[in-house]
Amino acid sequence: MKQTLTTALVLVLVAAAGFAGGRSAQVTRIGILMAGSLPAFDEVERGIQDELAALGHTGIAYDRQIADGDPPAAVGAWFQADRVGLAVGIGAPASRALAAAMSDIPVVFTAVIDPVGAGLVPSLAGGGGNVAGLSSRAPVRQQIELLTQLATVRRLGHVHSSVDTDAAALARMAAQVCDELGIEFVAVSVTDAEEVGQAARSILDRVDAFYVGTDSTGLASLIEAALEAGLPVVSADPTAARTLDVLLAYGFDHYEMGRATGWLIARVLAGENPDSIPVQFPTGAGDLVLHLNLDVAGRLGIVVSPALLEAADRVIENGVLTERR
Repeated sequence: MKQTLTTALVLVLVAAAGFAGGRSAQVTRIGILMAGSLPAFDEVERGIQDELAALGHTGIAYDRQIADGDPPAAVGAWFQADRVGLAVGIGAPASRALAAAMSDIPVVFTAVIDPVGAGLVPSLAGGGGNVAGLSSRAPVRQQIELLTQLATVRRLGHVHSSVDTDAAALARMAAQVCDELGIEFVAVSVTDAEEVGQAARSILDRVDAFYVGTDSTGLASLIEAALEAGLPVVSADPTAARTLDVLLAYGFDHYEMGRATGWLIARVLAGENPDSIPVQFPTGAGDLVLHLNLDVAGRLGIVVSPALLEAADRVIENGVLTERR
């Protein structure tokens, strides 16, 4: 088992009531699992730790695992055997692995688009036994509509993983939105990140733009192919957009998502039963971020309206990222 990083903040025991039978337990460690290293996931983790610290949980030691090369299920089994006090899954694959491996330890999932489809909970009302969490269901319609304000889009390309339940859910949502907007949705599924660029190139002559989700793995090759062909890319991930040449990104602020997750974790540590907690959704005005890359717009010959530019929370121009909030 590969442990990528363990950060002991303060080895002080934090008392927490049991989540099911009213028993008491001493929570000293929180296990955090990601299926891969992504900027968005890193921001979620940072938000979790900051929120718990702000709530007074300063005696927690975090056991951070990235399942690069190790199956996420193996890390879940490790957490179960090592008796962490609570486990956090960031993203659907990690969350599913933890839920499957851990039956008597609380599991909190986050950054999961479709927790019901992923088998984490039976419904959005909760009822997941020892599992509760937060959904990052993307505002797909708004994302695609924003793209149509910048370019004429009759055919929209999309490349997604065939083995990730969240990626499949996002593809279905995008297909439905495109159908409603009269846009042809051209989707290609891949099994490995190394296939993303080749898949994108296979449909370059069939699309006017690309829509990509929150998994930034392999996206650099897709974006490179799209820009070479003069096609814009809209992303659901404003965090990854800081370093990727997408024209536009609109989605959740992953740091704030982490703060919301930390608040939910604190509820469980205080004794609330995860089974009774409905799936949480980021709903605040500050939870969504609009990112515009004027350098990419100039390269593609796209004119950004003053109104859209005014609405942007982050703007890249001449290689400089400006935060407006």
